[in-house]
Amino acid sequence: MTEIYIIRHAQAEGNLYRMMQGNWDGDVTPLGLRQIDALAERFRHVKIDALYSSDLYRTRVTASAITRWHSIPMQLDARLREIHMGSWETEFFGNLEYECPEKLHEFIFEPDRFSLDGAETYAQVARRASEALREIAANNPDRTVAVVSHGVAIRCMLSEVLGIPIGDTEHLPIPSNTGVVHLFYDKGSFTADYINDVSHLSGALAARPGNQISLRHEYIDPAEHRDYYISCYADTWRTSHGDLRGFVPETYYAAAVSHHADDHRAVSIIYNKDEPVGLIDMDTRRGAHAQYGWISLLYLREDYRSRGFGIQLLARPLRDYADMQRNALRLLVSSDNERALKFYKRCGFRQLSTQPGAAGELLLMERKLGGSRDARV
Repeated sequence: MTEIYIIRHAQAEGNLYRMMQGNWDGDVTPLGLRQIDALAERFRHVKIDALYSSDLYRTRVTASAITRWHSIPMQLDARLREIHMGSWETEFFGNLEYECPEKLHEFIFEPDRFSLDGAETYAQVARRASEALREIAANNPDRTVAVVSHGVAIRCMLSEVLGIPIGDTEHLPIPSNTGVVHLFYDKGSFTADYINDVSHLSGALAARPGNQISLRHEYIDPAEHRDYYISCYADTWRTSHGDLRGFVPETYYAAAVSHHADDHRAVSIIYNKDEPVGLIDMDTRRGAHAQYGWISLLYLREDYRSRGFGIQLLARPLRDYADMQRNALRLLVSSDNERALKFYKRCGFRQLSTQPGAAGELLLMERKLGGSRDARV
């Protein structure tokens, strides 16, 4: 009899950003790294004879929890990858909910019906992932193996080998981050001991769902939204400095117009459905020579602050600059804006230097892109 532990990857950027990850090879979050530590302790004294993983980074680094205490090779198999989402790769859920709600409903609740140009179907994922699982089981008789994969891929392979309809979310949930499935394989058949066990995660390490409202963005020409842009910048200035002394709106507005002229994706309004709640202004030319990206303004309306929405705004430039092959992200923050400084530090930014501003000292902050990646995996 073969014993199999199937593990979903730790919290990755796409999970935190409320973004469709698919085959996008993003990073693992700081919370995800702590989940991996807990997973390693869970399996420290469990006999593991062989280890298999999807070749995407978030699964490879999760699989390192096993190699921490077990000197076995990590065998990579692309058949264990997540479902490929075609044109939806790296799209944000807020935009998908707004632009194609029926198709997104199919993806989540009617997987048998879901199809999208360029994307895999659930049936295609089930075939390749279950083929990999059956091959792993057959090649490891009377051994204990660990398999690290992805949420939809795990659901698909389990549906196929256990005979549970893919739409039965009660008996076949998408595992939580680092959730463990325990199977036995004997004489060509699989049986489940448990599905989605996260007993190794304390309350602080459980990937909290957070605010389930998904914000969306629209790229805009600031020339058509002058008043809104200036009002957002003025509110940011007032929050940072206490009043509007030194604020010259036309200077910042003209810069935004220039940013849009350079790149139509530079300026975007953030919405909760149809309600504008924020704004992003990126200067995509600045820093290109040194391979860093620049955020000129990241604004969130006061009543949306300190509610878990900020990361959804920051996710946009993080994704876009990563796609541009930039190595880091930079911005300026007033030294008096304690709440903003706390947010950026929590999101991985560090101070590089200080410089004088029109209304006080500014801190130059930087976050490396791909910062947790480890060459060992």
